[in-house]
Amino acid sequence: MSGTLVLVRHGQSEWNLKNLFTGWRDPGLTELGVQEANAGGKALADYGIKFDVAYTSALSRAQKTCQIVLDNVGQPNLETIRDEALNERDYGDLSGLNKDDARAKWGEEQVHVWRRSYDVPPPGGESLRDTGARVWPYYMTEILPRVLRGETVLVAAHGNSLRALVMVLDRLSKEEILKLNLATGVPMVYKLKADSTVASKEVLGDMSGAH
Repeated sequence: MSGTLVLVRHGQSEWNLKNLFTGWRDPGLTELGVQEANAGGKALADYGIKFDVAYTSALSRAQKTCQIVLDNVGQPNLETIRDEALNERDYGDLSGLNKDDARAKWGEEQVHVWRRSYDVPPPGGESLRDTGARVWPYYMTEILPRVLRGETVLVAAHGNSLRALVMVLDRLSKEEILKLNLATGVPMVYKLKADSTVASKEVLGDMSGAH
């Protein structure tokens, strides 16, 4: 048995609430988002976990979620590494637009393809495959070696950057990953084997709250 990898999607952001495409834009957490991050942190505290290092993105909603989780587990000053490799998928020309307005402009079907296809990016933005192309190398070179050394690692990031990781960890197909939504603030605890495959996975909370 090797180390432990914990993934947490950030709590609800102000733009999630307003139904806007967010991507690399940087709105803060809502009051509910703070509550979700606290709930995830408390679940990890109850689980009895202690981290050796934390990773988060260059965006404040993930950083704030990361800090709230660390506060809850009693490690507020833990080493935290921020990198835009873990940023949310870049929605390009859709960023900042209301999802209903985008549908009115480009059509329901086209917007659905941009949101839910694996390899069709929106104009000026990234597909899920593009997102994975920066997440996977970062995971392999920076995060995985620490887990394989037996460390317990927290990654607080975004719906799509974490989906790219879950795709690899859970060995999901392109079709399966497109159906997967990750709930905000709900920790996923992976224990890895020495060959980097998953020994066990626990979800500490209710994944049905995904949106």
